[in-house]
Amino acid sequence: MGNPKAFMTVPRQEAGYRPVHDRILDFGEVEQTLNTSDRQLQASRCMDCGVPFCHWACPLGNRPPEFQEAVYRGKWKEAYEILSLTNDFPEFTGRICPAPCEKSCVLELAMHSPVTIREDEAAVIEAAFREGYVRPEVRLRNGKKVAVIGSGPAGLTVANRLNRKGYDVTVFEKDEYIGGLLRFGIPNFKLNKAIIDRRLAIMEAEGVKFRTGCRIDPEKPPVGFDAYCICTGTPQARDLDSPGRGLKGIYLAMEMLSQQNRVLAGQTFAKDERISAKGKKVLVIGGGDTGSDCIGTSIRQGAASVTQIEILPKPPEKENPLTPWPQWPLILKTGSSHEEGCVRRWSLNTTRFIGDSKGNVTGAEVEQVIWKHGKDGRPVMEPSGIKEVIKADMVLLAMGFLKPGHPDYPDNVFLAGDAATGASLVVKCIASGRQAASEIDSFLRKSN
Repeated sequence: MGNPKAFMTVPRQEAGYRPVHDRILDFGEVEQTLNTSDRQLQASRCMDCGVPFCHWACPLGNRPPEFQEAVYRGKWKEAYEILSLTNDFPEFTGRICPAPCEKSCVLELAMHSPVTIREDEAAVIEAAFREGYVRPEVRLRNGKKVAVIGSGPAGLTVANRLNRKGYDVTVFEKDEYIGGLLRFGIPNFKLNKAIIDRRLAIMEAEGVKFRTGCRIDPEKPPVGFDAYCICTGTPQARDLDSPGRGLKGIYLAMEMLSQQNRVLAGQTFAKDERISAKGKKVLVIGGGDTGSDCIGTSIRQGAASVTQIEILPKPPEKENPLTPWPQWPLILKTGSSHEEGCVRRWSLNTTRFIGDSKGNVTGAEVEQVIWKHGKDGRPVMEPSGIKEVIKADMVLLAMGFLKPGHPDYPDNVFLAGDAATGASLVVKCIASGRQAASEIDSFLRKSN
């Protein structure tokens, strides 16, 4: 432990976001970075706890005390080697992970000032790419072939792990680009797509084959492979079966987000196909991260106003006695997009959509709901009878995704990521991909 008293003398310092007036004009990443000296000071705040709850909370089992000790001492290559033992893609999690490690940091419990683990992680992997520590490594082949269906974070992890174990891996992707959720679901202002391409170049140089535009039926997988891993995510979004749902101007969140990412990649769309919030009053239904992404995207497209509503009650701020440390705290989350300008409301249920004579949406009727504890302890929603109309000429439905169902597959077919668990975090998908790769390796070794 380099500086056992640093947490007492060095305050938490986040890199922060670019100024609002600047960042809403483009889709560049909103998060800034600290200089090397300040980053090493932040890493020094880690207390190297006897029981590292950060390690316990991380789905990947990352080792923050170890790699941050290396950062503090200026040993960036050592920090990268420690981090890459548990995390295949720190450049993704370092940008978009909600950092459960930080919520379980002892400094979060003691002073609501945890170590900047996520930002430190991002700094490590960026230093590794910058200094050339990340380079392709050619592995000996074992003669076995594996097909990965889906190229999101889980699929890329399975491919990466198995390729490094000597398997010939082919990744099949239904869309025109590799990346899945990372490519089409996450806005560029959170994850620049050049970051994905940089990693894909390494994987291709190491021997992974990528096939785009291939819509594979999991029940009829391509022949010629010894094992298959289905990593197709959760393609079915939750919809809202309310009167007026068929009005023009109502979209699923992913319809807008994926199209915007394609536009930024250089694709063009006809005027009647383009989903744009320019000059519109936008209503986002759903209070999660996808809803937040819709807010930021709408603002950058030039929305006149943005309102976000959530059917659940407003969560408490800072602390929630129902989710005590070191659990993940269910508290009010304010992201960068919320800071850019939107109205947020809770405990509202959408009862119907209202439109004009031309079939365009003009608003949504909502009703305040009351949440009570049921007999079994679960929350019960009751209507209040108090209704109002929120004006909107664009509605984005961001209410999550349905867990996909699967038939009984042969023994050589495996599942990973959201396809197995339902919608989850990128970090959990990477962890699931690592587990699936291990299971596939064990299966194929036994089948020799």
